[in-house]
Amino acid sequence: MSNCAIVGINWGDEGKGRMVDLLTEDYDIVVRFQGGGNAGHTVKNELGKFALHLLPSGIFRKGVMNILGNGVALDPENLLTEIKDVRSKGISITPENLMISDRASLLLPWHRDLDELEEQRLKDKKYGSTKQGIAPFYSDKYQKKTLMAGELFYPDKLLSHLKDIMEWKDLTLTSVYGHEPYTMDMLEDWLRRSCEGIMPFIKNTGAFLKKASKEGKNILFEAQLGSLRDLDYGIYPYTTSSNTMAAFAPIGSGLPSARIDDIVGVVKAYSTCVGEGPFVCEMSGDEAEKLREAGNEYGAKTGRPRRVGPIDIVATRYGVEVQAATEIALTKLDVLSYMEEIPVCVRYEIEGQETDDFPFPLALEDAKPVIKYLPGWKTDISGIRSFEALPREAREYVKFIEENISCPITYISVGPERHSIIIRK
Repeated sequence: MSNCAIVGINWGDEGKGRMVDLLTEDYDIVVRFQGGGNAGHTVKNELGKFALHLLPSGIFRKGVMNILGNGVALDPENLLTEIKDVRSKGISITPENLMISDRASLLLPWHRDLDELEEQRLKDKKYGSTKQGIAPFYSDKYQKKTLMAGELFYPDKLLSHLKDIMEWKDLTLTSVYGHEPYTMDMLEDWLRRSCEGIMPFIKNTGAFLKKASKEGKNILFEAQLGSLRDLDYGIYPYTTSSNTMAAFAPIGSGLPSARIDDIVGVVKAYSTCVGEGPFVCEMSGDEAEKLREAGNEYGAKTGRPRRVGPIDIVATRYGVEVQAATEIALTKLDVLSYMEEIPVCVRYEIEGQETDDFPFPLALEDAKPVIKYLPGWKTDISGIRSFEALPREAREYVKFIEENISCPITYISVGPERHSIIIRK
């Protein structure tokens, strides 16, 4: 048996979906263990191009069971829409290849409302939310004010519980934000329209995973976002509201006894960031626009232009450490092929002093990047499938990153397609 977690090392958007899609060939089960519909995992394979938000990225592999774990913010409405969209492209999604934990909490209709209302209230101090209701959802979950998916099978108790939560939530909606209150008629309509359709997928996934583990099945744990968006270890408060760490995978998946054998940290060959918060290595002007266009850097969920910059060694090294990554997948190396020289942020300068250490979040606002330039290769590498066949400058760029983050780079993507990959093992 082999358990592997695929996690983001930086701000998210590193290319985790394409790596899950590739590596699932060797796994029996894929589990999303945290986050919600704010994910944007782009997958391109022989079946087409897909932007997944809630569905695990192993959904395209026949014979693989995909699970939404108890740590996920389960949005029934968006999940049904996503299932319908993926099915329309010829992909089979049934209870034979998708399961939802009965202990996953449901993202309720007012969570998206509250997300939007709070961002409006914050105005220029906003956190850059995707407005998918994620922060209000996790806030309510830890206040024990959500529904578990399994409650859908207990209709009498469900309605009573939902009514209690609604009355509590309406106090905030009406008095704080001046929003119209919810009613039980509205919620019963939501239950029929959005929740009945997911009920066939809801199972005791904890028991399933425990049995699979005993049988020696290979399990892959799929994370959402990256180290720097982790609630505890990220650039707080400009983080998501869940733990994006591999260490959380056993808890959020429903298999708390799991031991993770391998942790594949995904790093983009340059830096990107969607949303607000400090981004020390950020480029601007024409330089940024060229990189954004070359990499098609627009959010898969939001469509927002991503902020871009050179790879940030300080942030990446920190991400590797907190994730305890055992190996690295470096994505989108081909995007840099247009550059004469490739900038790299090698350390930060704070109050006149250079540092290799990733600082406390508040200190990031005063940090400046220290840039080193490496020679570019100025040739198309998208067709290359071995490390030795890469131009010398590209090999040196990869080795420079590897040496400075102290973690082996074993996968290098040179295109978005499933097999546009170089494997170094």
